[in-house]
Amino acid sequence: MPPIPYALTRPLLFGMDAEATHEITLDLLARGQNTPLQWAWANKPVSDPVQLAGLTFPNRVGMAAGLDKNARCIDALAAMGFGFVEVGTVTPRPQPGNPKPRMFRLPQAQALINRMGFNNDGLDAFVANVRRSRVRSQGKPLLLGLNIGKNATTAIEDATSDYLACLDGVYAHADYVAVNISSPNTKNLRALQSDAALDALLSALAQRREQLAVQQGRRVPLFVKIAPDLDEAQVQMIAAALLRHGMDGVVATNTTVARDAVQALPHAQEAGGLSGAPVLQASNAVIRQLRAALGAAFPIIGVGGILRAEDAVSKIEAGADVVQIYTGLIYQGPALVDQTARALQALRARG
Repeated sequence: MPPIPYALTRPLLFGMDAEATHEITLDLLARGQNTPLQWAWANKPVSDPVQLAGLTFPNRVGMAAGLDKNARCIDALAAMGFGFVEVGTVTPRPQPGNPKPRMFRLPQAQALINRMGFNNDGLDAFVANVRRSRVRSQGKPLLLGLNIGKNATTAIEDATSDYLACLDGVYAHADYVAVNISSPNTKNLRALQSDAALDALLSALAQRREQLAVQQGRRVPLFVKIAPDLDEAQVQMIAAALLRHGMDGVVATNTTVARDAVQALPHAQEAGGLSGAPVLQASNAVIRQLRAALGAAFPIIGVGGILRAEDAVSKIEAGADVVQIYTGLIYQGPALVDQTARALQALRARG
């Protein structure tokens, strides 16, 4: 457990603008990783290995994409006890994202709204940061997911070229690649979840992956990240496309555009994706539908609304194999990683 209780530092962090706090925290993590300062947030990782998509996940709790868009803090996040860390979303070219303010806390609902818009330093800087990470060169059992997207200025009909460029760039450095087609904060991006567009994108990615596998002598799994705002027919269509194109897994889910659970709260009507506790049930519903459509063996990463260890358990019970957290880390601190990993370890022990 981290030696400094997060409850003592959270009031200070929550007293500042949400995005300013985010950037200050990332700077602290980046500067403090692999130094004695790391003791302030370190957890001993729980051993609870699971085999998915040809990979061994050291435990079933991961860091979701979006927190560390530029892959600056991989070692710091690994020190929190995560079994796997997903960084990004990265786009081929640097971009500033949407105008500020673009991140808002809803503490009464243990939620966030963001419309960041894939702000990142671009593919070259991202890969350079990944290569600087020490954790895996030190022999520690961490899996690294690299999350890819498209630039805002790329027309949606040309989106495939951006995804292929990113896949080319990250392939050699990833344990798995996550294809983000579900952020609500890049115009028209979710249109890629529609039938014809999804078929075209996944077909192109599958073909390029096979070429890269031959060239590099390793086949990197491809996961697709989808939205919670899908009806059952849309989930069925996506599941069929994942199977048809040989995808290796699915990340369910991204943030929601729904506001039913928070409509009376300050900031509730801000544009963007809502994350945190209000997303739990919608995310779990999509996971259940995916599991029914995909069968027992298809890997599902469950993400959305994990604020307590019990929430992670509910995702496993809905059909997820492993889980990711993000907003829960902001509200509960690094202790949530250890608590969740231990709860899932105990769930497996109970059979």
